Amino acid sequence: MRAVDKVLEARWVIPVEPHGAVLGNHAVALAGDTIVEILPITSAREKYTDAHRVELSEHALLPGLVNAHTHNPMTLMRGMADDLPLMTWLQQHIWPAEARVMGPEYVRDGVELAIAEMLRGGTTCCNENYFFPDVQAATYLRHGFRAVVGLPFIEFPSAWANSRDEYFDKNLAVHDEFKGEKLVSTSLAPHAPYTVADESFARIRMLSDQLDIPVHLHLHETAQEVEDSRKLHGMRPFARMQALGLIDERLIAVHMTQLTEAEIAACAKAGVSVVHCPESNLKLASGFCPAERLRGAGVNLAIGTDGCASNNDLDMFGETRTAALLAKGVSADASAFDAAFALQAATLNGARALGLGDRIGSIVPGKQADLVAVRMDALETQPVYNPVSQLAYATGRHQVSDVWIAGVRKVENGALCAIDTEALRAKAQAWRARIAAN
Repeated sequence: MRAVDKVLEARWVIPVEPHGAVLGNHAVALAGDTIVEILPITSAREKYTDAHRVELSEHALLPGLVNAHTHNPMTLMRGMADDLPLMTWLQQHIWPAEARVMGPEYVRDGVELAIAEMLRGGTTCCNENYFFPDVQAATYLRHGFRAVVGLPFIEFPSAWANSRDEYFDKNLAVHDEFKGEKLVSTSLAPHAPYTVADESFARIRMLSDQLDIPVHLHLHETAQEVEDSRKLHGMRPFARMQALGLIDERLIAVHMTQLTEAEIAACAKAGVSVVHCPESNLKLASGFCPAERLRGAGVNLAIGTDGCASNNDLDMFGETRTAALLAKGVSADASAFDAAFALQAATLNGARALGLGDRIGSIVPGKQADLVAVRMDALETQPVYNPVSQLAYATGRHQVSDVWIAGVRKVENGALCAIDTEALRAKAQAWRARIAAN
């Protein structure tokens, strides 16, 4: 056993595994980047006398939140084209703006702004989907942030690649460059069924099998997407993905607002993970993911914010609350998507979707020390009867006090460690001026 160097003592430890567990006055012992033991504070003080102690006397300590779907460079387009339906927003505003400013610097600065926002809100891992994955991966590594970086595929030229073959060649080079990194891994990220051809999907399926990495795909986001697929392909997008062999345990299907019972059953049988992005879907009027029906069928259901251009934030506490409340309304069942499940969806289920369930997502010995401390003594969360319920329904991201990724402290007493917030603000304002001027 490695020597314990840190002991985090908390009023409540919320391990997520076992499901719904709350451990009062417990400590989490760390050795470097790894969780060693969870034990009562009194026992930890007797056992680990030489370890550095962090006292979190009014806090809940929980696994870092996992944002299972986002486009983080798009923080620089936050609020740029609000109150529009998806395709109008995408085709008439977002894609033209991206064509004007897309490049390595834009991606780097957008990711840095997103990292700061996510850390301040208790998110320690994200599932990324955007262009210039090489720049993204390097930026996440430089800041010590855990990420699965999507390798983008789309059937039209972009600043990243000009042809189908170039997309595949450049993306595979990025996969090879970052293979073996502890904090950054890759997925295959075809944009959507309506922007990717069957030939590309077939190659993506083959690569997913060969490389054993996930496929991260927007799927069944709107009713219009489904209807257009019927007209063009003679089948729903889900059926098309089935025919192409993509409905399997490596698929991360995002949005999924338009689902039949048969499709839900097929997801459960195949081991598909579904990422619920309720606030983006609500804002773009895309529809309602049948979250409780998916859960009832046994589908692994995770939570994502989507990008800041369509949300407009990366607040996983807010997203989790919206997911839980919306599921109750859609299912007409007040017991649906309960608080303990909501927290699991925002942590362990996201980790499982990304293929990281054995490394992060719960406070279990042997897992990575991705941990978040949340102050529960704020007036907004008083009194505390059940800390899990408070985290799901009453906690704001401003209550996050401390964050660790792989045992390294990233936020201390509410302040970011090793990130120049004024420099980030200046860069964001410069990009605003540049984008607005075009």
